[in-house]
Amino acid sequence: MSGFRDVTGHERTIEHLKNAIASGRVSQAYLLVGDKGMGKKTIAQAFAQTLQCETLERMLEQEQESPGEKNSGTLPLQSIDACGTCKSCRQAETNNQPDIMVWRYQKETSISVDDIRALVSDVQIKPYASRYKIYILPDAQKMTREAQNALLKTLEEPPEYAVIILLSTSRDAMLETILSRCVVLPLRPVDAAKVRSYLMDRHGVEPYKADICVAFAQGNIGRAVALATSENFYSLLERAIQVLTHVKEWDVSDIVVLIRDMDRGKDVVNDILDLFSIWYRDVLLFKATRDADGIIFREQIVQIREAAQKSSYDGIQRILDAIRTAKIRLKANVSFDLTMELLLLTMKEN
Repeated sequence: MSGFRDVTGHERTIEHLKNAIASGRVSQAYLLVGDKGMGKKTIAQAFAQTLQCETLERMLEQEQESPGEKNSGTLPLQSIDACGTCKSCRQAETNNQPDIMVWRYQKETSISVDDIRALVSDVQIKPYASRYKIYILPDAQKMTREAQNALLKTLEEPPEYAVIILLSTSRDAMLETILSRCVVLPLRPVDAAKVRSYLMDRHGVEPYKADICVAFAQGNIGRAVALATSENFYSLLERAIQVLTHVKEWDVSDIVVLIRDMDRGKDVVNDILDLFSIWYRDVLLFKATRDADGIIFREQIVQIREAAQKSSYDGIQRILDAIRTAKIRLKANVSFDLTMELLLLTMKEN
């Protein structure tokens, strides 16, 4: 990657980070908050690469030395980015920049106090070749309370060269004392049109598939890419459509067989439920407008039209509510068979 120019969306967050660089007011601790796949690590790496860019550093120094009569002494924000060609940028793009570190942990399930003590010790060592020494901490929500407290003193009194970037899926998982010492930057969903363009331009995804992935991802570009590039995408889609188009015909025994089949792939059940939601929103939209232009499952317009004719507005809403309830129950580890049976029966009846 080559700095901020390769980041899709998140304009407000990037503007904040660029302003910090341009003004020379880089904080020594940041917390990027967003769901998995939202782009936290991508933004952190772009920020780190730009901070360490030798070309940009020289430009900023020259601007401060001779700002000119009508110049504020800072470069325009569009100029604040990694050049991609200096030694530091080339190292960053191959993950070999010695003063940019993505911190690694002993376990995947939690970040221990020992993990953080190792970081605290490393912070005391001055940068190898750059102005800053930057630490990126993925999955910061996994830090134990003891680990967060171990990090606290470093956040309170960091060396002037240290920049620590925490990446977390949850603000609530962080201690208030940590939050108070970080610049907190929440990531918002990316505009659907931008996600669609990204999938088509960067990954060569065909329009129909891109539309489904965009609706499925709800502004989470990483999630959209994961689905679009999955080898199982079409089997997942076909499986969902099979249920949606035949559930009315099946009796209870058919539903039980389907539940058992789905039980072998619980890891994808949430994805299937999301596809169910997209389908029934299409049915609701078509029923209200009789216009096929706005629906996502355009290739199933015949089935969408038939479902819209046979279902009432209240019935469609009951199904959408049942899908949401099923996701909540599965997350809470309620019986998988019971949850899916209740959902499929609601779909069948409505």
